[in-house]
Amino acid sequence: MSTSIASSTNDYYQSLIDSVNSQSGTSASSKVMSETENRFLKLLTTQLKNQDPLNPLDNAEVTSQLAQISTVSGIEKLNATLQTLLAGAVDSQTTQAASLVGNAVMVPGNSLVLSSSAGVGGLVLDSDADNVTVTISDENGLVMRTMELGALDAGLHNIAWDGATDSGEVAVDGNYSISVAATLDGDKVTATPLNLGVVRSVITGTSGYLLDLGSLGLFTMDDVKQIL
Repeated sequence: MSTSIASSTNDYYQSLIDSVNSQSGTSASSKVMSETENRFLKLLTTQLKNQDPLNPLDNAEVTSQLAQISTVSGIEKLNATLQTLLAGAVDSQTTQAASLVGNAVMVPGNSLVLSSSAGVGGLVLDSDADNVTVTISDENGLVMRTMELGALDAGLHNIAWDGATDSGEVAVDGNYSISVAATLDGDKVTATPLNLGVVRSVITGTSGYLLDLGSLGLFTMDDVKQIL
C-alpha cells in the first residue's frame, strides 16, 4: 500500500513538473530547457524519487519550489531585457555624442575669446539672484569690463561682450577670462561661468564619451549645459 501511495504521489508531482515545462514553452522538439531550470528540476525530481513513502513531501511545499523556479526564470528574462535596453542606451549615446561634432556648446569654464569685437560666454545660477555682476579680465588679470546684469532667475544665461571696456576703448581680439558674482538679499548665490567652444571630436573613455573642445580641453556629456 505504501508503494502504491508513493507511486501515485510521484505521478502527481511529475505532472506538475510537466505542466511547468509546458507553460514555459519548453519541449524536446522546439526548445532546450535553460541550464538553471534543468538543474532545479533534476534536483526536485531526485528529491521526489527518494522521499519517504510514509511521509511524502507536502503538496504546498512542492508548489512553492515550482514557483521559485518560475521566479528565477522570470528574473533571467528580465536581466536579458535590461541588457537589451542598456545596449540600446549605449548606441543612443554614441549617436548623440557623434552628432555634437562641429557644434558649439557651453561647458563650465572661465575663458572668453574676443574675435572681431565679439565675445560670447555664459553662466549658471543655482538659485535666483537679485544682483549679478560679470567681470571680464585680460590675461594679466587687468579688469577690462564690469557688466551689471541686475536680477536673474536660476538657470543658464548667455553673456555677450562687444569688446568695449570700462574706459570706453575697444579691447583687442584675444583670450580673456570671466568671473561671476551673484547675491540674493546680500547672501551669496553659487554662480558657474561657462565657456563657449566647438566640439572637434569625440573620444571613447573608460567612464563614457569625452568631447574634445580643442584648447578648452576634454569634457563629458554631462558637462554640456547648452548646445548652440
